[in-house]
Amino acid sequence: MTTSTTSLKIDPEIKARVQRLAEARHRSAHWLMREAVEQYVEREEKRESFRQAGLAAWAAYQETGLHLTAAEADAWLAGLETGKDADAPECHG
Repeated sequence: MTTSTTSLKIDPEIKARVQRLAEARHRSAHWLMREAVEQYVEREEKRESFRQAGLAAWAAYQETGLHLTAAEADAWLAGLETGKDADAPECHG
């Protein structure tokens, strides 16, 4: 894997906290910050994917009017929770 160098300006307090944590974990501050950035990006990518799916679902609802009621969704999910293997109910207008 190819890597590139990036500068990051952080205040002295955060730098000291990172250093203390790195020492406690027997890791370098570099490793700790790289890991933090990677985890942040992965989490935010998932969050953005969820947001985009929600926007697409809203757009589909506005276009078609198809939906489930909260009671229908709750009943289906309750069944799944108890081990009942069932397909999602059909959306209706």
